[in-house]
Amino acid sequence: MHLALIYLTGALFISAASCASFNPLHHSGPASPYFDAPSQDGVPADTPAGCVVDQATYILRHGSRYPEPGSFAGWQDLFLKFQNNSYTASGPLAFIPTWVPPVDDVPHEPLFLSATGALESFALGAELRKRYQFTKGGENITVWSASQQRVLDTATFFTRGYLSQGNYLTVPSSNRGSIISLPDSVNFTFANSLTPSTGCPAYATGDTGAPSASAFRATYQNAIATRLNKFLDGLTLTSTDIGVMQDLCGFQAEVNGDMRFCDVFEDSEWLDYEYAHDLNYYYGSGPGNPLSATVGFPWVKAVSDLFALGPGKTTPGGNITPPALIMGFTHDNNLPPIISALGLWNDSRVEGVYPLSHTAPNPMRKFRASFLVAFRGYVALERLACSIVHDTGKTVHVAGAPPTNVTTSSFVRVRVDRAPVAISGCTSGPASTCPLAQFTAYVNGPRANVAGNFVQRCGLQNVANATGEATFLTVIPPDAGEILVGLN
Repeated sequence: MHLALIYLTGALFISAASCASFNPLHHSGPASPYFDAPSQDGVPADTPAGCVVDQATYILRHGSRYPEPGSFAGWQDLFLKFQNNSYTASGPLAFIPTWVPPVDDVPHEPLFLSATGALESFALGAELRKRYQFTKGGENITVWSASQQRVLDTATFFTRGYLSQGNYLTVPSSNRGSIISLPDSVNFTFANSLTPSTGCPAYATGDTGAPSASAFRATYQNAIATRLNKFLDGLTLTSTDIGVMQDLCGFQAEVNGDMRFCDVFEDSEWLDYEYAHDLNYYYGSGPGNPLSATVGFPWVKAVSDLFALGPGKTTPGGNITPPALIMGFTHDNNLPPIISALGLWNDSRVEGVYPLSHTAPNPMRKFRASFLVAFRGYVALERLACSIVHDTGKTVHVAGAPPTNVTTSSFVRVRVDRAPVAISGCTSGPASTCPLAQFTAYVNGPRANVAGNFVQRCGLQNVANATGEATFLTVIPPDAGEILVGLN
């Protein structure tokens, strides 16, 4: 089956009539190049009629990258196995004797963005500039980023894409971006970070999700190896090889466009592969981890407070006013805690779905790693100003003012990889949005109760300066760095 890669607005699409009904890259979990997730709540992705977004905030994973060194070692082991044995391969495996890992600069490429990652990031910048129209030509923007290089590079390419409308190359003070770089993977920032889980000691000692994922993989990988070994004479694949080969589908697609490993596996095998990732994230950093909401809540609380104030305003004592578009760049494991803090994708009222079964995937589940932590995946909150028409039977028009039977109210909507996600019990606004006042009460009441006290739950009671608040959006931390971005 031949698959053609097409890039459009930062998403990686597959164009082939024979695979129109199933795309392995939409079921590859954290190895998936970015794609727009489908709506699981039946809500259209467009902004509701009569509404405009006046403030938005995104927290996202870095763009597509080369493998981490540990994963690359698995690729090298597989390559040596294919090269150092005498065998014949046929059918879907006929290509493996000539296969070469897609890394040609070993000392530098592992860990860093690929060209696809740079494109995904740049395209998102251009997309959000056009979608929201918050920034006039020549105006500057500030974004926030964790400090690992691939995250900073994602923030940089995003900023360049966002600023790419117009030409202000000769005006050093115009059309520039500022990246506030926050310490990454350290334990002295606590909740005031884009990587708060590293500042919560109790979280680090909990269930990583890996045992659940490994146990589930053991239920299907050997069967796949048995099936594929029928196409080999003189070589035997193991369950370890299967895991590496399935990872290579997404990675090779985004690194060099080679999708031959995607063709090796059947649809049901991809669904099993996806569910293993679901278990890993659900129990590791998502709703199945009792401290997930704890580490995700400070960011949600900070955003809720800013939405309550409205765009162009900051909290008392702040030394920076966030832009209308608030961007935070981080790692995959920092997205599921946001889902947990918001109370999404874990509705226990749906019998038999949550908590996720360790052995039997339920097709009704909404928690899917592929729809959340794909490369450049994100959780976004939008503050909408909507015109509400009241049926009073009488309308008075005054020049320069809206009709007397129309008022403007504010609402909040959540997006996950562009798809709108309804907040259970808070859907009375246009297109199932949540009234702002109700959202604020929801965050400060039920969600705060679930999250608990960050300092206490993380075991930081006796640690000096430990904080459970995320203030970095309005008060620049003293240990933060700043990177200036322009187009020249």
